[in-house]
Amino acid sequence: MADTPTPADAQAEKRILFFADPMCSWCWGFSPVIRAISESFGDQARIRLVVGGLRAGETKAMDDKSKSYIRHHWEQVQESTGQPFSYDFFERDGFVYDTEPACRAAVTVRSAKPEATLDYFEAVQRAFYVDGADTTDADALAQRAESVGVEPDVFTTLFQSPEIVSATRADFSLSHSLGVPGFPTVVVATGQQLALLTSGYAPFEALKPPLEAWLAS
Repeated sequence: MADTPTPADAQAEKRILFFADPMCSWCWGFSPVIRAISESFGDQARIRLVVGGLRAGETKAMDDKSKSYIRHHWEQVQESTGQPFSYDFFERDGFVYDTEPACRAAVTVRSAKPEATLDYFEAVQRAFYVDGADTTDADALAQRAESVGVEPDVFTTLFQSPEIVSATRADFSLSHSLGVPGFPTVVVATGQQLALLTSGYAPFEALKPPLEAWLAS
C-alpha cells in the first residue's frame, strides 16, 4: 500500500483514514487509541472514518457456536486493551449480528455533523459492548445520535435515505478495493499517496512516533 511521495505530495493535504466497524470488538479495543490520535494530531491531519461492514447483511441468528467464538474474541480484547465489556449479551437469543445498520448510522452522522463522527462511533460502540443496547435497531442508533447533537428526526430521515445507503456501500467498497485486511486499520494519506500505519490493534505509544515522522515529512 505504501508509495514513494513525490515533491508535489509534500504540499498535499494529509489525512488519516480510519477503517473500522462499530460492532467489531478490536475496534472497541482501539477506541482510546483513535481518540488519542485525534486529540494529538487531529489539528494537523483530518481523520476520515471509513466503515468496514464486518458482518453487513448478516441474516442468520447467532447460535451457541457463534456466541462462543465471539465471546472468545471479546475476552481477548478485554485482556489486551482493558476495555470494558458486558457479557450479558450472550444470554440473548435470536440476535442477528448484522453490522450494516450501525455502519450506516456512523455514515449518517458523518454526513449530518462531521465533527461528531468519532464521538458518535464511540457512543455506538459503548452502547453495544458496555450497555447491551441493540445497535441493529434504528431507534437505538437515533438515540445515540441525539447525544452528539443530531436530532432524531434528522438522523432518521438521513439514515433511511438512498444517498446514505449508497454512501455506506461506497465505504464497504473502498475497504475492499484497498485490500483492507481487517479492522481496525489506519492508513495515512498524503494527497493520493497511501501508506499503512497499522492493521489491527496497536497502542498509541507505538503509533505516535511514525505519525510524528509522517507529519514532519
